[in-house]
Amino acid sequence: MEKTGIVRDIRYMDHHPGFGHPESPRRLEVLYDMLEDPDMAGRFQDIPAREADTEELCLIHSLRYIKRVASTAERAHDWLDPDTTTSSGSYEAALLAAGGLCEAVSRVASGELDNAFALVRPPGHHAETDEGRGFCLFNNVAIGARYAQTALHLKRILIVDWDLHHGNGTQHSFESDPSILYFSTHQYPYYPGSGASHEVGRRQGEGFTVNVPLGTGYGDGEYAAIFEKILKPIVPDFKPELILVSAGFDIYRGDPLGGMKVSPKGFAGLTRLIMEIAASCCGGKIVFTLEGGYDLKGLRDSVKAVLKELAGLAFTNYADMMAGANPVAVDMALKSVLQVQSRYWKNLRP
Repeated sequence: MEKTGIVRDIRYMDHHPGFGHPESPRRLEVLYDMLEDPDMAGRFQDIPAREADTEELCLIHSLRYIKRVASTAERAHDWLDPDTTTSSGSYEAALLAAGGLCEAVSRVASGELDNAFALVRPPGHHAETDEGRGFCLFNNVAIGARYAQTALHLKRILIVDWDLHHGNGTQHSFESDPSILYFSTHQYPYYPGSGASHEVGRRQGEGFTVNVPLGTGYGDGEYAAIFEKILKPIVPDFKPELILVSAGFDIYRGDPLGGMKVSPKGFAGLTRLIMEIAASCCGGKIVFTLEGGYDLKGLRDSVKAVLKELAGLAFTNYADMMAGANPVAVDMALKSVLQVQSRYWKNLRP
């Protein structure tokens, strides 16, 4: 059994993007209900959410933008961009989302917990330095990574992003920084339009952005094969001290915004693969944070599968999943990525 922590707080429900918006409070309601299932209740340690302070937010965001988000607390409804709306409780929820993840990072980095999952909202990976985008207010995972470096003195952080959409904000936060490796699989071309394989970072950070753009229809086996053949060989050279996962469940096979075919078992397999990577490089230290995922049953079942894997309640054989992958689809995904990234990572060279 692993010591697995959970960040949850009813104040995350106070972020109301508006009637019919896919990023609704119901997403967390179904997850928090799932945590009370007989096979889940009492098996996880609660991590109290706290508000991120201005200094922590400024690790990623401009003060001007932080004040802009703070001003939304004065209004029942506001818009940061055409997709990103707020209510009077959204600013506090966003502070708690970033701060809750930082608290999880702190407890895992210290060894108090083996791993953790921040079940928070609003999500974060589209948020830019001075702009909210794509349902995201503050970039939780980016803030968490910088917090790990500045407050906890970790040097190298790996961010794995399996959300359906490319994490433009996360990439832009670190694209000139060789101390944070950003690895993303995403449907492409699709919102937000970034994430081509030739986007590899800039200046000193060149080679530390690894984008794997995918067409539609990728499922359990294909995802496992891509992680096995691209991410796994890179890690021994990078040697991360912590792994953060932007866990988007909109690659679930029934998600209304997506075109992928990942099942709950597929998410479990990816989690097991990342856990093995973490065990090889950083003592198993992983923190997941919730990003997208808009089919409520799929979200519930898939997060449950991930949590069971993290806690050692299940052990999914991802090699079996890989055996069922479509080799043509995998080769299509790998070809351009390997061609580009083999310049930077010796284990990717033919």
